[in-house]
Amino acid sequence: MNKPIASLIISTYKNTEFLKVVLDSVFNQTDMRFEIIISEDAEHDHVKSFIESIKSPVPLYHLTQPDLGWRKNLALNRAIEATNSDYLVFIDEDCVLHPRFMEFHIKYACEKAVLGGKRIKLDPFSTKKMVKGDLLPGNMNSYLLTNYFKIKKNGARFIEEGFFINPRGILGFVPRLRSMYQLKGCNMSFPKSAIYKINGFDEDYIRPAIGEDIDLTWRFQRAGYKINSVRNLAVQYHLYHKENWHDQEQNYQMMMEKQKRNEFVCRNGLVKL
Repeated sequence: MNKPIASLIISTYKNTEFLKVVLDSVFNQTDMRFEIIISEDAEHDHVKSFIESIKSPVPLYHLTQPDLGWRKNLALNRAIEATNSDYLVFIDEDCVLHPRFMEFHIKYACEKAVLGGKRIKLDPFSTKKMVKGDLLPGNMNSYLLTNYFKIKKNGARFIEEGFFINPRGILGFVPRLRSMYQLKGCNMSFPKSAIYKINGFDEDYIRPAIGEDIDLTWRFQRAGYKINSVRNLAVQYHLYHKENWHDQEQNYQMMMEKQKRNEFVCRNGLVKL
């Protein structure tokens, strides 16, 4: 078997209904030169059974760990260690991929840069259509154009991020004008060597938000990496669900303290320093 060009790491918890839709989109990529690591921050039997039932066209591995609360960063570090490629792409179980998502993460990969994209947050109606299979990722440009005002009224957000723009088309200049200032953990990629240079995800973060993406942004930059954009190229469709964000203040204060100490190589990461 040839070594994969990239490793797609999918963070999951327990929503196999969403995970199925995401995997369907993964299996229909234009560039399939990758392996899949499903990184579960738990060890649910129904998730195991679901994954065992999958017939994947590419190598697929499932990693679990005891459910002891939010330990996504530990799960991600374990996934990194399990990869067989030199380039890593990260998504979440609630983000469906445009067919050319992996193509552009692979095509734009750079040794000295980290790639970041965004996602449209779908409304409940569009989410139901996508989960049922009545709305396909490859048809989203026409769907968004036709239903723009309707889905916006129904709660869709960041709709402009849902349009795929062909870089060789008449609007191909648009993605080049778009920037990324903060990474999104659901849509980012980088060389394996880059994440090892900053010692992986910081496992001091044991609450959602900041630790899995914003913290990475400043650490990569201090380590000398640029943040390059793949907005409107590596496009994602975030499935609607109720979000229960914890207070982020504790994580934010922790990050500020680490920045003051210039601790861009974290002490509690891939290696315990």
